[in-house]
Amino acid sequence: MRNKPLSPGTGTTPGRLSFLFIFLLSALSPQLSAQPALTPQRSATSTPPPAPSAGRIRSHITTLASDAFEGRAPATPGEEKTVAYLEAQFREIGLEPGNPDGTYVQNVPMIGITSKTDASFTAGEQPIRFEPVTEYTAQSRRLKPQIDVKDSDLVFVGYGIVAPEYDWDDYKGVEVRGKTIVMLVSDPPVTDASGKLDANVFRGRAMTYYGRWTYKYEIASEKGAAACIIIHETGPAGYPFAVLGGTHGREAFDLVSPDHNESRVAVEGWVTHTAFERLLAAAGAPNYNALKAAAVQRDFKPLPLRAKATFSVANTTREVASKNVIAKLPGSDPQHRDEYVIYTAHWDHLGRDPKLKGDQILNGAYDNASGTAMILEAAHVFAQIPATERPKRSLLFLLVTAEEKGLLGARYYATNPLYPLRKTLANLNVDGGQVKGPSRDLEVIGYGNSTIDEIAARLLAKSNRTLIPDTEPEKGYFYRSDHFEFAKEGVPAFYAKAGKDIIAQPAGYGQQREDEYRNHDYHKATDEMKPWWNLAGAAADTKLLIEIGREIANAENWPDWKPGTEFKAKRDAMLKAGQASP
Repeated sequence: MRNKPLSPGTGTTPGRLSFLFIFLLSALSPQLSAQPALTPQRSATSTPPPAPSAGRIRSHITTLASDAFEGRAPATPGEEKTVAYLEAQFREIGLEPGNPDGTYVQNVPMIGITSKTDASFTAGEQPIRFEPVTEYTAQSRRLKPQIDVKDSDLVFVGYGIVAPEYDWDDYKGVEVRGKTIVMLVSDPPVTDASGKLDANVFRGRAMTYYGRWTYKYEIASEKGAAACIIIHETGPAGYPFAVLGGTHGREAFDLVSPDHNESRVAVEGWVTHTAFERLLAAAGAPNYNALKAAAVQRDFKPLPLRAKATFSVANTTREVASKNVIAKLPGSDPQHRDEYVIYTAHWDHLGRDPKLKGDQILNGAYDNASGTAMILEAAHVFAQIPATERPKRSLLFLLVTAEEKGLLGARYYATNPLYPLRKTLANLNVDGGQVKGPSRDLEVIGYGNSTIDEIAARLLAKSNRTLIPDTEPEKGYFYRSDHFEFAKEGVPAFYAKAGKDIIAQPAGYGQQREDEYRNHDYHKATDEMKPWWNLAGAAADTKLLIEIGREIANAENWPDWKPGTEFKAKRDAMLKAGQASP
């Protein structure tokens, strides 16, 4: 008898309801019966797979991050070289084409949008000018040549959140349609009676989806605002304003919606908190710290400012054809061959920046040539296993485009899957490999969300390694890589991050190297191969990912989201609908 996922229990199908409604449904509907943790079975293979090679990983990174690949930007000659290389590697490895049409690619149609934006403000009748790139950035995702917002009233809406499950509403019935709303980045840092962050409200230190900039523009669109400006602070945002300023005037990519993005807020932007403080002073409003303190309270009400904003956005658009690259290793069990475990990494980076002096190529060696190399190496190892001893279920190796443009390649696959998501057991994602050397630990972004964590912890323990939760949950990294698009659609997802406790290195070495990368190399031309990189750590983490994938692909029961996670209701409904279908 064919093994099936355990019954997901009762629940109604949410279909394409919003992400936030799915969270609410999970919280308010009757408790769905939880699938037990994955039950390991005797592996289908009696021969251990070969050890991953640090040398092959290094070779892939060296090639993908070379100047010849021009920073691997989508829809450039760099993409053509990258896709050709990845296809050639999968062929050489001996994997089948992953697309049922017989190719190794999935076409990802996108639209390129270049916004030339002029913004002006008045506060208390005084003109206020923000410097583009260094103090503000703004664009429009609407697909038309000219977007104008004139003399729009500014309203400060705190964190801009509507979260019924936390009894939180930053709008309090105030009409913001046609206005420019200004909001704080991240979640409200609500404290309990002892003054500590309250883990029961917005998960305490951990960022929720409400804290992500994507949500803030979504709620602004839902409320009918004319423009939405997010106030940037480096700590809560997790990156300096220079990362945002560097995108000002550069082409942005998007998937095309049926209404050509007309339902999106007309102008999406950011402003530094120091620039916003100038506007507050000119408007005679409370100072920035006072507004932040007020916004943390549940009884906060929107504050109209004596200020207006005018935006003029000239958009140039073009159709963009990009590609995901996918290969398949068929399962060894005919009864389970149409069930899948999917590995992902994004192959793209930022290409060339002609505004830079000197080196203009943003090579993306760490982000994410290293992760792409690890997935290629995992594919190589799996392909060495004799066909009769391979995992029971099929494995997909998906290298996606346009992560740097907003997870677009992963989103396209997750909403246009080549293989049914209800038959996809798990997604294992790599975004930045371990280049500091072998570590005693492995960090999991979104720790506690799914039963995959227990599998990883048990397998790590065999090598005297430990699994640790996200050390910076306030940065919202779970919502910033490709696995999130699978999670939104209900597929249990696992995102491992390189550990910090580096073997044979002094205490603090791992954090020091991580800080160096974040402060000096992230999204810069200096993200290149470093002489000190020790890719034995990447090989060790690749071995773990292989072991996790093998266990999931051979086990009787499927991974599951933990009760209370915002993705569980959709997964349960998906599996229930799949069982009911012929």
